[in-house]
Amino acid sequence: MNEELISRVGHHLRSWVTGRPLDGDAATVVLEDPAGLDALLGSDAAGPGTLVLVPGAEHRRDERTGATVVGYEGSLSGAEGDASVDDVLFLQIQDYGVSPYMSLLGTTLVRMSGDTDFELFLADADAARAEGRFASFAVSPAVQLADVSALGARVPGDGPGTRLYVGRDGGVSVSPQGLRLGTVGDSAAGLRAEWERLEAAGEVPGAVPLGAAVPESLRGPAVRERPWLARYLAVLDVLRELQARGVTEPRVSGFGHRLVPELDAAEEALDVDDAEAPILCWTPEQAYVRVPGPGRTFQLGRRAAEITELVLVLGAAGALARHPERAEVERVLKFFAEKGVRVLEVTA
Repeated sequence: MNEELISRVGHHLRSWVTGRPLDGDAATVVLEDPAGLDALLGSDAAGPGTLVLVPGAEHRRDERTGATVVGYEGSLSGAEGDASVDDVLFLQIQDYGVSPYMSLLGTTLVRMSGDTDFELFLADADAARAEGRFASFAVSPAVQLADVSALGARVPGDGPGTRLYVGRDGGVSVSPQGLRLGTVGDSAAGLRAEWERLEAAGEVPGAVPLGAAVPESLRGPAVRERPWLARYLAVLDVLRELQARGVTEPRVSGFGHRLVPELDAAEEALDVDDAEAPILCWTPEQAYVRVPGPGRTFQLGRRAAEITELVLVLGAAGALARHPERAEVERVLKFFAEKGVRVLEVTA
């Protein structure tokens, strides 16, 4: 397998695991059994931008659809085990509940395989929100949580146009833990219609990807009662990135801590539930601000970081009114405006 295809498979696997779409018409389909391949390729659910992962298959381009077929070994469907592609890409799979006790030997997919896993995820999220304590495995650069739209993340584009899973019985969903959307060979329009019907029946978005493992009667209310889960999941991404850069155990603004202690008592902080607001982290030596979109991270000095937190919590007008040095606040606002960080450009 050449380097270009290796890179492409890696990107597709990440998209399939999380539900986050790739650019253009790219989609990913994982078959648990090669018996379903002909039916899939005979439908319009696979096209030129589709990468199809099939147990034991030879790598090839399908002439009918233009889809790329790639073989893999192991299993991508279970809550534990491992899978590999060409002895080049390796993926370890485990459920959330055992993850604190397992060694991370490489890229690790963590799934919610049932109620207990989901409740443990919620307990960890609550502890991070209230006390700033993050589960150590969850912030490891090796870990990727699966089906994040079902966990409260906002993932525009998740659905059958982005990812599909075909089980041994021919049933089709977007993930091994997902509600059934149809049977392999069904049209893309039919799968999309069933996705939309099931999503509309859920209490909050994300009903399909975990619906076969976690009942909506548990998931829906839990996510609705925690509108900050999308921000929590974004924070986990930031902490993984920082740890990969050697920055360990930073504190995170709004998660048990504020850099400016007086802001602990701020009512209706603007960044509390906003998954798109910049995320401020700091260590005793350095502060970091991660902004949404393309995922840019800026290093700041302590004073600039404190002003940034004022803006995130109070808005620009509130920060200008609160800080004794108006010129310093304006310099910070100008810095981020020049970087295109519009969320900080609140009318003063």
